[in-house]
Amino acid sequence: MRSLSIAGTGMLAQQTNVDVISNNIANMNTTAFKRQRAEFQDLLYQQVSRPGAASSADNRVPTGIQIGAGVKTGGVYRIATQGTLTQTDNRYDLAIQGRGYFPVTLPSGETAYTRDGSFQLSDQGELVTADGLVVQPGITVPPEAIDVLVSKTGEVQVKLAGQPAPQTIGQLQLATFVNEAGLEAQGGNLFLQSGSSGEPTLANPGEPGFGSVAQGFIEASNVNPVSEITALITAQRAYEMNSRVVKTADEMLATTSQMR
Repeated sequence: MRSLSIAGTGMLAQQTNVDVISNNIANMNTTAFKRQRAEFQDLLYQQVSRPGAASSADNRVPTGIQIGAGVKTGGVYRIATQGTLTQTDNRYDLAIQGRGYFPVTLPSGETAYTRDGSFQLSDQGELVTADGLVVQPGITVPPEAIDVLVSKTGEVQVKLAGQPAPQTIGQLQLATFVNEAGLEAQGGNLFLQSGSSGEPTLANPGEPGFGSVAQGFIEASNVNPVSEITALITAQRAYEMNSRVVKTADEMLATTSQMR
């Protein structure tokens, strides 16, 4: 019976769906986390009778007989909608309002990208992530600075004692991609460029097509707990219905095996 294997693929698909939803819920409080959504596709069909096949010399089959083989996971799509900006009053916390990613340098020398702007200073005064990765293009705050100012356009300035005018020490840049959903997630709020994401485009914050920077804020996760719980209940019911199909198919096979 095909129904056993078909229902089995349905249970596996809903298991993947629950895995994705659970990851969303687990990251509700992760800075700048973007929720994901599982997408599904039907499997190949057995063509018992093809639509349009000749049934006689002058007639054709209008619909045919096509029996499906179940479902598969077509992809897990990342939804890059804006998260709520949360005020922290920390001078090194930077949130992106709009499109863009902060480029950072990995220990391997590769460039990764993140929207997690909860930055800090290293022992050398460099602007780094919570894991110590240097934020490109490299901003070093002098030890004698009494305050740090970051404009919406990413210009970094410091105030020095005895000098009324702030001094510019660097310019932050943002990176955008043609297909943000194609970025390869690495964990730690980091993404890598992939063949699907396209090449990064770098520019200053606030330029056309790029977001702006908000100092003293961080971007919250865009996970909606109500929507996720609703989706979780739907996935659970779908899993139960597929398991019911397995049980029904098993009862039918049991009836057949008991025939004399």
